[in-house]
Amino acid sequence: MAFKFENLKIWQLSLALSGEVSDMTKLFPKDELFILTSQIKKAADSVVLNIAEGSTLQSNIEFRRFLVIANRSALEVIACFYLSKQRGYIDELIFREKYDKYEKLIAMVQALIKTLGS
Repeated sequence: MAFKFENLKIWQLSLALSGEVSDMTKLFPKDELFILTSQIKKAADSVVLNIAEGSTLQSNIEFRRFLVIANRSALEVIACFYLSKQRGYIDELIFREKYDKYEKLIAMVQALIKTLGS
């Protein structure tokens, strides 16, 4: 693998989860295409992209900044899960499964942020 981010477990996990979110939204109603569907997919992709972009910079301070953005995007995904459940697009089982995976990812991102310092 040629790029640093490709070896990061948090990037690999975020990439896999982004795919899961994309698959999940295929079941959403068409009238959500440019609303919730778009928002949750953008947030999930943002996690992946910010980890990748931040890892290629020269300083830990810059990497940390991008990880904070990735973390916020992951929290946005969780908020979208709540909206999806509230609107009846996903059931409790799917909600809990996806929530738990993103909770794990967020914990991993936060742990890496701490190792980079301030």
